[in-house]
Amino acid sequence: MSVNKVAAGLRGQNEAEKFLIARGIEILQRNYRVRFGEIDLICREGGVIIFAEVKFRSGTGFGSPAESVGYAKQQKIIRTAMHYIAANNLDDNDFRFDVIEVLEVLEKRNVVHVNQIENAFGV
Repeated sequence: MSVNKVAAGLRGQNEAEKFLIARGIEILQRNYRVRFGEIDLICREGGVIIFAEVKFRSGTGFGSPAESVGYAKQQKIIRTAMHYIAANNLDDNDFRFDVIEVLEVLEKRNVVHVNQIENAFGV
């Protein structure tokens, strides 16, 4: 992966995290990784644990950011979430899977639009 893609991904995660915190959502963990998958952000909103996939785009020429979270990616996230739930004894909580779209407005550099899609997919 190129340095520019890594930097863009990091910027997208930073923007998503700021957005969620401003909405009163607590960030529990960032970049949770196990050998078979990764979850960008794990959060808590009230009694709900949120597993969030962050997608950053600098335009919509290839579709919306959320459109890139296909079935295979969803299954990896769900499997990774199940691991996190078991490892942290969180079976008694409610859960959801969100996609956080971070879209850079090309005409206005450094301006981003963040959109949270709640319950974007599920088990």
